[in-house]
Amino acid sequence: MTTSITLSQSIFKNALGLALFAMVTAGVIAVVQFNTQQQITDNIAQAQARALYEITPKDSVDNNLLTDKLDLTSQKISSLANINELGKLKEGTSAHFAKKDGQVHTIIFPVISPNGYTTNIHMLVGIKLDGTLAGVRVVDHKETPGLGDKIDVKKSSWIKEFNGKSLQQPTSDNWKVKKDGGQFDQFTGATITPRAVVGATFKALTFFAKNKDLLLKEFASQNNSTPVESLQ
Repeated sequence: MTTSITLSQSIFKNALGLALFAMVTAGVIAVVQFNTQQQITDNIAQAQARALYEITPKDSVDNNLLTDKLDLTSQKISSLANINELGKLKEGTSAHFAKKDGQVHTIIFPVISPNGYTTNIHMLVGIKLDGTLAGVRVVDHKETPGLGDKIDVKKSSWIKEFNGKSLQQPTSDNWKVKKDGGQFDQFTGATITPRAVVGATFKALTFFAKNKDLLLKEFASQNNSTPVESLQ
Protein backbone atom coordinates (compact mmCIF):
# COMPACT_ATOMS: atom_id res chain seq x y z
CA MET A 1 0.00 0.00 0.00
CA THR A 2 2.80 2.41 0.96
CA THR A 3 4.57 1.75 -2.34
CA SER A 4 1.34 2.43 -4.22
CA ILE A 5 0.83 5.76 -2.43
CA THR A 6 4.43 6.79 -3.03
CA LEU A 7 4.11 5.99 -6.75
CA SER A 8 0.86 7.96 -6.97
CA GLN A 9 2.45 10.92 -5.23
CA SER A 10 5.43 10.77 -7.56
CA ILE A 11 3.17 10.70 -10.64
CA PHE A 12 1.15 13.60 -9.25
CA LYS A 13 4.27 15.67 -8.56
CA ASN A 14 5.65 14.99 -12.03
CA ALA A 15 2.34 15.88 -13.65
CA LEU A 16 2.12 19.06 -11.58
CA GLY A 17 5.68 19.97 -12.52
CA LEU A 18 4.98 19.45 -16.19
CA ALA A 19 1.79 21.51 -15.98
CA LEU A 20 3.61 24.38 -14.26
CA PHE A 21 6.42 24.19 -16.82
CA ALA A 22 3.90 24.29 -19.67
CA MET A 23 2.15 27.31 -18.13
CA VAL A 24 5.40 29.21 -17.65
CA THR A 25 6.57 28.35 -21.17
CA ALA A 26 3.25 29.45 -22.68
CA GLY A 27 3.47 32.71 -20.72
CA VAL A 28 7.00 33.40 -21.92
CA ILE A 29 6.03 32.67 -25.53
CA ALA A 30 3.01 34.97 -25.26
CA VAL A 31 5.14 37.82 -23.87
CA VAL A 32 7.78 37.34 -26.57
CA GLN A 33 5.12 37.28 -29.31
CA PHE A 34 3.47 40.43 -27.94
CA ASN A 35 6.77 42.29 -27.71
CA THR A 36 7.83 41.09 -31.15
CA GLN A 37 4.52 42.14 -32.71
CA GLN A 38 4.77 45.53 -31.03
CA GLN A 39 8.32 45.95 -32.33
CA ILE A 40 7.18 45.04 -35.85
CA THR A 41 4.33 47.56 -35.59
CA ASP A 42 6.73 50.26 -34.37
CA ASN A 43 9.21 49.50 -37.16
CA ILE A 44 6.48 49.78 -39.81
CA ALA A 45 5.32 53.09 -38.30
CA GLN A 46 8.87 54.48 -38.38
CA ALA A 47 9.38 53.32 -41.96
CA GLN A 48 6.05 54.89 -42.89
CA ALA A 49 7.05 58.23 -41.35
CA ARG A 50 10.29 58.27 -43.33
CA ALA A 51 8.52 57.25 -46.53
CA LEU A 52 5.91 60.01 -46.23
CA TYR A 53 8.63 62.62 -46.53
CA GLU A 54 10.40 60.74 -49.31
CA ILE A 55 7.20 60.88 -51.35
CA THR A 56 6.55 64.54 -50.49
CA PRO A 57 9.84 66.17 -49.38
CA LYS A 58 9.67 68.57 -46.45
CA ASP A 59 10.26 71.61 -48.65
CA SER A 60 7.08 70.78 -50.60
CA VAL A 61 4.81 70.78 -47.55
CA ASP A 62 4.13 73.16 -44.68
CA ASN A 63 1.95 70.88 -42.59
CA ASN A 64 2.55 67.79 -40.45
CA LEU A 65 2.02 64.71 -42.62
CA LEU A 66 1.81 62.46 -39.58
CA THR A 67 -1.12 64.29 -38.01
CA ASP A 68 -3.02 65.61 -41.05
CA LYS A 69 -4.81 62.41 -41.95
CA LEU A 70 -8.19 60.84 -42.59
CA ASP A 71 -9.35 57.50 -41.23
CA LEU A 72 -10.20 55.39 -44.28
CA THR A 73 -11.90 52.73 -42.19
CA SER A 74 -14.43 55.09 -40.60
CA GLN A 75 -18.04 54.10 -41.17
CA LYS A 76 -18.74 57.05 -43.48
CA ILE A 77 -15.72 56.55 -45.73
CA SER A 78 -15.88 52.76 -45.87
CA SER A 79 -19.60 52.84 -46.67
CA LEU A 80 -19.15 55.21 -49.62
CA ALA A 81 -15.76 54.18 -50.97
CA ASN A 82 -14.50 50.72 -51.84
CA ILE A 83 -11.45 50.75 -49.58
CA ASN A 84 -10.85 47.09 -50.42
CA GLU A 85 -9.12 48.37 -53.55
CA LEU A 86 -6.32 49.47 -51.22
CA GLY A 87 -6.02 46.01 -49.67
CA LYS A 88 -7.12 44.61 -46.32
CA LEU A 89 -6.53 47.65 -44.12
CA LYS A 90 -6.53 47.44 -40.34
CA GLU A 91 -9.07 49.42 -38.34
CA GLY A 92 -7.93 53.02 -37.96
CA THR A 93 -5.67 53.06 -41.02
CA SER A 94 -5.43 56.56 -42.47
CA ALA A 95 -4.54 58.46 -45.62
CA HIS A 96 -2.17 61.40 -45.15
CA PHE A 97 -2.68 64.82 -46.72
CA ALA A 98 0.20 67.02 -47.91
CA LYS A 99 -0.48 70.77 -47.96
CA LYS A 100 1.33 73.90 -49.10
CA ASP A 101 0.05 77.39 -48.26
CA GLY A 102 -3.02 75.79 -46.74
CA GLN A 103 -3.96 73.84 -49.87
CA VAL A 104 -3.92 70.05 -50.24
CA HIS A 105 -1.81 68.98 -53.19
CA THR A 106 -1.13 65.27 -52.53
CA ILE A 107 -2.88 62.41 -50.75
CA ILE A 108 -0.73 59.51 -49.58
CA PHE A 109 -2.54 56.19 -49.28
CA PRO A 110 -1.60 53.07 -47.32
CA VAL A 111 -1.81 50.14 -49.73
CA ILE A 112 -1.43 46.42 -49.07
CA SER A 113 -0.79 43.97 -51.86
CA PRO A 114 -1.66 40.38 -50.92
CA ASN A 115 0.14 39.06 -54.00
CA GLY A 116 3.77 39.18 -52.89
CA TYR A 117 5.96 36.13 -53.40
CA THR A 118 6.12 35.41 -49.67
CA THR A 119 3.49 37.54 -47.89
CA ASN A 120 1.73 40.92 -47.98
CA ILE A 121 3.61 43.93 -49.31
CA HIS A 122 2.85 47.13 -47.40
CA MET A 123 3.19 50.30 -49.45
CA LEU A 124 2.53 54.04 -49.45
CA VAL A 125 1.24 55.53 -52.69
CA GLY A 126 1.26 59.31 -53.02
CA ILE A 127 -1.10 60.78 -55.63
CA LYS A 128 -1.24 64.45 -56.60
CA LEU A 129 -4.62 66.07 -57.12
CA ASP A 130 -4.08 66.01 -60.89
CA GLY A 131 -3.99 62.21 -60.71
CA THR A 132 -0.24 61.75 -61.21
CA LEU A 133 1.91 59.77 -58.83
CA ALA A 134 4.07 61.76 -56.43
CA GLY A 135 5.83 58.55 -55.49
CA VAL A 136 5.55 54.99 -54.23
CA ARG A 137 7.43 53.43 -51.33
CA VAL A 138 7.42 49.95 -49.82
CA VAL A 139 7.43 50.13 -46.02
CA ASP A 140 7.29 46.44 -45.13
CA HIS A 141 7.87 43.21 -47.04
CA LYS A 142 9.40 39.76 -46.78
CA GLU A 143 10.40 39.29 -50.40
CA THR A 144 13.43 37.20 -51.40
CA PRO A 145 16.76 38.96 -50.66
CA GLY A 146 18.69 39.71 -53.82
CA LEU A 147 15.62 39.23 -56.02
CA GLY A 148 12.24 40.54 -54.89
CA ASP A 149 13.70 42.96 -52.36
CA LYS A 150 14.61 45.32 -55.21
CA ILE A 151 11.22 46.94 -54.59
CA ASP A 152 12.94 48.56 -51.59
CA VAL A 153 14.37 51.96 -52.55
CA LYS A 154 17.46 51.13 -50.48
CA LYS A 155 18.15 48.19 -52.78
CA SER A 156 17.18 49.60 -56.17
CA SER A 157 15.79 52.71 -57.88
CA TRP A 158 13.09 50.61 -59.58
CA ILE A 159 10.29 51.98 -57.37
CA LYS A 160 11.05 55.51 -58.59
CA GLU A 161 9.84 54.57 -62.07
CA PHE A 162 6.29 55.25 -60.85
CA ASN A 163 6.93 58.97 -60.34
CA GLY A 164 4.71 61.01 -62.65
CA LYS A 165 2.72 58.04 -63.92
CA SER A 166 -1.10 58.12 -63.96
CA LEU A 167 -4.13 56.18 -65.20
CA GLN A 168 -3.62 57.80 -68.60
CA GLN A 169 0.16 57.50 -68.78
CA PRO A 170 0.59 54.65 -69.34
CA THR A 171 -2.82 53.47 -70.47
CA SER A 172 -4.59 50.86 -68.35
CA ASP A 173 -3.52 48.06 -70.71
CA ASN A 174 0.11 48.89 -70.01
CA TRP A 175 -0.13 48.89 -66.22
CA LYS A 176 1.62 45.53 -66.13
CA VAL A 177 5.17 44.23 -66.07
CA LYS A 178 6.76 43.73 -69.47
CA LYS A 179 6.49 39.96 -69.18
CA ASP A 180 2.70 40.40 -69.11
CA GLY A 181 2.71 42.82 -72.04
CA GLY A 182 2.94 46.02 -70.01
CA GLN A 183 5.39 48.87 -69.58
CA PHE A 184 7.07 48.17 -66.25
CA ASP A 185 10.32 46.27 -65.80
CA GLN A 186 10.40 43.06 -63.82
CA PHE A 187 13.47 41.74 -62.03
CA THR A 188 15.71 39.01 -63.36
CA GLY A 189 14.48 35.83 -61.70
CA ALA A 190 11.61 37.61 -59.96
CA THR A 191 8.37 38.62 -61.65
CA ILE A 192 5.77 38.02 -58.95
CA THR A 193 6.99 40.80 -56.65
CA PRO A 194 7.08 43.69 -59.16
CA ARG A 195 3.79 42.45 -60.64
CA ALA A 196 2.22 42.75 -57.19
CA VAL A 197 3.52 46.31 -56.69
CA VAL A 198 2.42 47.46 -60.16
CA GLY A 199 -1.04 45.99 -59.67
CA ALA A 200 -1.50 47.52 -56.21
CA THR A 201 -0.35 50.94 -57.43
CA PHE A 202 -2.83 50.84 -60.31
CA LYS A 203 -5.65 49.98 -57.89
CA ALA A 204 -4.65 52.91 -55.68
CA LEU A 205 -4.85 55.26 -58.67
CA THR A 206 -8.28 53.86 -59.52
CA PHE A 207 -9.46 54.32 -55.93
CA PHE A 208 -8.24 57.93 -55.94
CA ALA A 209 -9.97 58.72 -59.24
CA LYS A 210 -13.29 57.42 -57.90
CA ASN A 211 -13.11 58.98 -54.45
CA LYS A 212 -11.00 62.16 -54.65
CA ASP A 213 -13.90 64.56 -54.07
CA LEU A 214 -15.24 62.56 -51.14
CA LEU A 215 -11.84 62.35 -49.44
CA LEU A 216 -11.10 66.05 -49.86
CA LYS A 217 -14.53 67.00 -48.53
CA GLU A 218 -14.23 64.76 -45.48
CA PHE A 219 -10.70 65.93 -44.72
CA ALA A 220 -11.79 69.57 -45.00
CA SER A 221 -14.79 69.03 -42.73
CA GLN A 222 -12.62 67.43 -40.06
CA ASN A 223 -10.14 70.29 -40.22
CA ASN A 224 -12.68 73.12 -40.53
CA SER A 225 -11.11 74.25 -43.79
CA THR A 226 -12.45 75.06 -47.24
CA PRO A 227 -12.61 72.08 -49.61
CA VAL A 228 -9.99 72.37 -52.35
CA GLU A 229 -12.53 71.72 -55.09
CA SER A 230 -14.55 74.81 -54.18
CA LEU A 231 -11.49 77.02 -54.56
CA GLN A 232 -10.81 75.99 -58.15
